[in-house]
Amino acid sequence: MNMSRTRRERLVVIGGDAAGMSAASQARRLKGPDELEIVAFERGHFTSYSACGIPYWVGGDVTDRDRLIARTPEEHRARDIDLRLRTEVTDIDLGGQRVRVRDVDSGAESWTSYDKLVIATGARPIRPDMPGMDAPGVHGVQTLDDGQALLDTLARTRGRRAVVVGAGYIGVEMAEALINRGYEVTVVNRGSEPMSTLDPDMGRLVHKAMEGLGITMVNDAEVTGTLTGDDGQVRAVATQDRDFPADLVVLGIGVRPETTLAKAAGLPLGTHGGLLTDRSMRVRGHEDIWAGGDCVEVLDLVSGQERHIALGTHANKHGQVIGTNAGGGYATFPGVVGTAVSKVCDLEIARTGLREKDAHRVGLRFEAVTIESTSRAGYYPDASPMTVKMLAELRTGRLLGVQIVGREGAGKRVDIAAVALTAGMTAEQMTTLDLGYAPPFSPVWDPVLVAARKAAAKVRSSS
Repeated sequence: MNMSRTRRERLVVIGGDAAGMSAASQARRLKGPDELEIVAFERGHFTSYSACGIPYWVGGDVTDRDRLIARTPEEHRARDIDLRLRTEVTDIDLGGQRVRVRDVDSGAESWTSYDKLVIATGARPIRPDMPGMDAPGVHGVQTLDDGQALLDTLARTRGRRAVVVGAGYIGVEMAEALINRGYEVTVVNRGSEPMSTLDPDMGRLVHKAMEGLGITMVNDAEVTGTLTGDDGQVRAVATQDRDFPADLVVLGIGVRPETTLAKAAGLPLGTHGGLLTDRSMRVRGHEDIWAGGDCVEVLDLVSGQERHIALGTHANKHGQVIGTNAGGGYATFPGVVGTAVSKVCDLEIARTGLREKDAHRVGLRFEAVTIESTSRAGYYPDASPMTVKMLAELRTGRLLGVQIVGREGAGKRVDIAAVALTAGMTAEQMTTLDLGYAPPFSPVWDPVLVAARKAAAKVRSSS
């Protein structure tokens, strides 16, 4: 009897964090090692960790780095995933279906072939091309290795002056972390208010909270570089108007998709520099290549355009979809509505959907309302103030976006709006939502529904 054996396929994964290892793990669930060989390359020391938790580790809220690691390299290898740390992919040969890899420590290079390829190279902190931005003491914070490097600097730095450049999520969270470490912190921001993911009127509330925490907030400041001492160490952050003394600097300007490899290989990139994929997370025009996580652009369900959002929640979902498809199944990722939440001390900051300038940019006309309410019934102890801003489209009343700033119990209320956005609900429809109520949890009319009532009324009056 002539029996032929099916050749075992090889899945190569570039990147060992959320998207990459979620894809590898899901593919392994669907296909055993006798059918599918999985090789994953990671240039760092760690895999499957929470980058979002790094500010809380630096600030001391999380005392053990390993608590941020969801699955160790040993655990992945125990599942027949050939995970190779400190190994960087330097080239993708599309025609030959192979990748060139370099051992970070020894410099040795070799080629590895693939049948299927997953690109999960993440994002890199924006480091402006300015004098002194590569000086010792200047840190970007994106990986566990970055976090460890910053903690090492904190341990050996004698001075206690820190400057954070940028006031986005990372900048604000790192400013609080450094305050917790006993540093004198200045945040230098080119925008009119911190948290550019919010409209300026809502960002102003964050500004006040940061100052209340002891952070010096400098807005409308254009950084021109850093100044260094005779030893080469950073000594100040320079702006067009003045210099800010610094014993260390943290870059919180944001991140860009890490698509250097993909661009060199000729893979399609979007306007934000991220890889373009279809609904199955397959790179457009390439049958056996998928991409996910912070290196891709995704569909914004509200605006209908592609955007880049670097969040672990999306990366893990991308990985599940990729792993299912690479493993022979079928799954899709429909898109996002842009939900995010953060905090400054006990002030909770949340947003979903579009800001005013986002809506203007895509040609949407809208009404915007802002309401003040409380987290609990006003008579119940410890009820705290909350500000909710809502955007609804003219004529249709379709919900376009919500921003919330308040104390305990404010931030996660944005999930109500996120579900409504995903479902394409109008502000009017939101007013009838059957939300949970009891005085310790909410007023009779939840603050989000109060905003919806006001937005619906304004849309009706303008029609």
